[in-house]
Amino acid sequence: MRTNTSKPRRLATAMSVCCSLLACAHTAQAEPSASAAARAALSVTLTSPQKADWPTSLPVAGNIAAWQEVVIGIEGAGGRIVEMGVQVGDKVHKGQLLARLQGDTIAADLAQSRAGLTEAQALLAEAQANAQRAKELQASGMISTQGAVQAFTAEQTARARVDSLKAKLQSDQLRLAQTRVLAPDDGVVSARTATLGGVAQPGQELFRLIRQQRLEWRAEVPASDLGRIKPGQPAMLTTPGGQRVTGKVRSVAPTVDAASRNGLVYVDLVPGSEARAGMYARGELQFGQATGLTLPQSAVLLRDGYPVALRVGADNRVSLAKITVGRRQGDRVEVLSGLATDARVVASGGAFLGDGDLVKVVAAAAVPAPAKVAK
Repeated sequence: MRTNTSKPRRLATAMSVCCSLLACAHTAQAEPSASAAARAALSVTLTSPQKADWPTSLPVAGNIAAWQEVVIGIEGAGGRIVEMGVQVGDKVHKGQLLARLQGDTIAADLAQSRAGLTEAQALLAEAQANAQRAKELQASGMISTQGAVQAFTAEQTARARVDSLKAKLQSDQLRLAQTRVLAPDDGVVSARTATLGGVAQPGQELFRLIRQQRLEWRAEVPASDLGRIKPGQPAMLTTPGGQRVTGKVRSVAPTVDAASRNGLVYVDLVPGSEARAGMYARGELQFGQATGLTLPQSAVLLRDGYPVALRVGADNRVSLAKITVGRRQGDRVEVLSGLATDARVVASGGAFLGDGDLVKVVAAAAVPAPAKVAK
């Protein structure tokens, strides 16, 4: 009896062919996957950290106030205000009329004092002549001693009266001058309580004047930094309106606030800015310049709350470099640590890249040398 072996042989051949087809198909699928993995994720341009001279500074804040604010009031007996010369905000010069009080009665007293002085001077001249004549007659014995003494006494009395009336005349002139309220110095009127027709009392405040229009910034500085600050040091602040105002340190307070542990640094501000007394402003005290590494703002990203730069290696693959950033100036950011000076960094568009991505370098970005920041 003959055994039929052709059917199992055909089955084995068919299975071998199927395995070969499956292997070919798997190889065909693996090759496109490997090709896709090697394809660049994005075309990028590169930049490198650049050295720049930036001013070193200490951020501070404080109030803007008048350098000296003069309180102007009445020195004499007071009176009704009959003339107003200035308003709040007016610039004035030393000796300029601010207000005038009614002084008709004082003017009349002054005229009377002048007339009385003229009369007293005439009587003094007569008494001097009588005393001289009595002195000559006394030597020849033609007048008694008592008569001569009377003549001499009359002369002294007349001279005393002249001196008294001179003093009264000066007093009346001073009273009349005090009816004119004058500016004690150049400056700008910062406040006014005087009103036309109102009665001003002695010692009452009528005006406030910012002397010479000078303002100062009273910056609050931690006690640990006060030793670094010297008179003449430059400063810069920003007003609430956004204007940057320069200044110079005038002095450092000799005491520190016990509650805040801050000391005051008095900074004289340049005139003509939009700074006003009473403003609160932030700024910085400058300590000179120092060299540091900088990157464009577009090259610094935030990942998980930390600043990073996308470093590109020799194989054009991206690696995340966690960096420490410092000051910002324009579109440049200071890099304190985390990058070497020769590092290649993605200049922009890095938000779409991840660690290990392959990139295509198009061209190195033309990075101009950062300009030196003026003091």
